[in-house]
Amino acid sequence: MYIRYYVNVRLYCVNINIGVNFVYIRRTHCRKVDKQIDMAVVVLDNGAYTAKVGLATQDEPKVVPNCIMKAKSERRRAFVGNQIDECRDTSALFYILAFQRGYLLNWDTQKTVWDYIFSKDGIGCSLDNRTIVITEPQMNFQSVQEAMLEMLFEEYRIGGMYKATAADLAAFNYVADSEERTTMQTLNCIIIDVGYSFTHIVPFVLGRRVLEAIRRIDIGGKALTNHLKELISYRQLNVMDESHVVNQIKEDVCYVAEDFKDAMSVHQSEQRRKEVAVEYVLPDFTTVKRGYIRVPGQPRYDEDQQQMVPLCNERFTVPELLFNPSDIGISQVGIPEAVADALQACPWEAHRELLLNILIVGGSAQFPGFLPRLKRDLRALVPDDLEVSLICPEDPVRYAWYGGREVATSPNFDEFTYTRYDYEEFGIHGLQQR
Repeated sequence: MYIRYYVNVRLYCVNINIGVNFVYIRRTHCRKVDKQIDMAVVVLDNGAYTAKVGLATQDEPKVVPNCIMKAKSERRRAFVGNQIDECRDTSALFYILAFQRGYLLNWDTQKTVWDYIFSKDGIGCSLDNRTIVITEPQMNFQSVQEAMLEMLFEEYRIGGMYKATAADLAAFNYVADSEERTTMQTLNCIIIDVGYSFTHIVPFVLGRRVLEAIRRIDIGGKALTNHLKELISYRQLNVMDESHVVNQIKEDVCYVAEDFKDAMSVHQSEQRRKEVAVEYVLPDFTTVKRGYIRVPGQPRYDEDQQQMVPLCNERFTVPELLFNPSDIGISQVGIPEAVADALQACPWEAHRELLLNILIVGGSAQFPGFLPRLKRDLRALVPDDLEVSLICPEDPVRYAWYGGREVATSPNFDEFTYTRYDYEEFGIHGLQQR
């Protein structure tokens, strides 16, 4: 099961053509372009879990938790973004998220986080009269788009904006990094965005999203963390309130099994069980600030006094949800089947180039074993005469931000920004979803 997307053509639209080292975007009407003050463009990949933000002149973005957190140890204080690093005890953290089910709905929380980001404690500059490149979810609701436009221009007094999805920016960055490829190869790719709430499959043909081929799976990093919380709470100890700690456990111990059926036989052999089973030392926030995997024979100081959680098949059954969402009752296909289905909705002439250029981004793409398993499963679903090539960048979390930086520094960037002049002339109706 998958979700098809449809989009209506608006009176005002923006068309994108992506080339090897350039972006050309034209508008369907002519207008006067105000000359903006020469200030560095802000690039904000506004994810549901973390916001990646920085100036286009910087080499690296700053990664900020996109939420407000409250801790039991300091009830009188709310921690915004990276302020959580100042918290002495992060057990039982309570999260107030700006995003709900993958869409930006809690604007009070989002404004609080943005106020922190664009302060001296954040990136050290305000948005006043600056141009911003900002991301939004796939097929974002019109009401959410309008609210974001209004907040940026009215509350933060920006000078201009360009909005795109993370997949758009990732595709552009992939094109910009692929100078050795031919033009046709760089213009055809599939982006697999394994996000916090959803996983999106987004094909690009000739530099344009194939809207009818976009697929969404309702599994992301949040679902994996919640499932691990339930497994540990049922088998070991109650950690249902420990999202922060369990998320760290997931990042430290989980991996994708290349053959899940074979991996599940781990308990049939004591030798195989020893190869998989680990003990995870939980943080006590006094001597141990972050948990870690216990190394047999190499105990750390006072390790015997720490609380530990034994983990075995949980290590690979949790990431398996990306391939079999039905394991937790979600009646949808996994990533390989969704990619194969999206491919069938694309022009057949582009199939070869699409399968040769499958780019994977998002935090959950970092699980060990993810790429070999995905390639094996996808290989069985596509024609034998077509080669399958998967690409996972060194930093899949920040990859879309780097694409936004490339867009912001392109020579004709000023031509396709939605300026304050546009906003005052056309209001919220001037910039619609592409």
